[in-house]
Amino acid sequence: MSEKNGTPATPAGSPGPRPEPLRFFGTTWVDHDHGYTARRIAVAAGSLATAAASCLVLRFAYEGIQIAAIGSFVTVLVVVMFAICSALAFRHTWDGFSKRPDPHRQASLRGLLTIGFVGSLLAYFVRSLTEAPGEKLHREEYETARKQHENRTTRRTGNPAKKRRRT
Repeated sequence: MSEKNGTPATPAGSPGPRPEPLRFFGTTWVDHDHGYTARRIAVAAGSLATAAASCLVLRFAYEGIQIAAIGSFVTVLVVVMFAICSALAFRHTWDGFSKRPDPHRQASLRGLLTIGFVGSLLAYFVRSLTEAPGEKLHREEYETARKQHENRTTRRTGNPAKKRRRT
């Protein structure tokens, strides 16, 4: 396959399946070329740095709650809310790397995922240590599509008119 603009091309005249690009990776995940390893390192470092910066911002928010002196119950409630939402966001993001998320469920969880953004960042970091996040799912889908395309386009050999009839 030749490559142009980071997208593998199918053979000339062949309308075969094309791999779906991943965020930050394009289609480099197919053959692990064109800086795939460097991109994985950059994504891992970037998501970890963003998670650390986010925790710093949450610490400032916690200090603001302490300065406001609104009570220990509300403070504990806010901390527990962020912890639970982060854990749920981690799990949801992690599951999204191995199966397609339901769009309706995704829409209903948007607020929870926004609150638990640190969990999503950490899931992205952990997954990028082993592969591009979502690579396994996309690879399975791409391989299945290629096999189906090959089966549809495979031509029989021989003349079907000379085929012997079963009696």
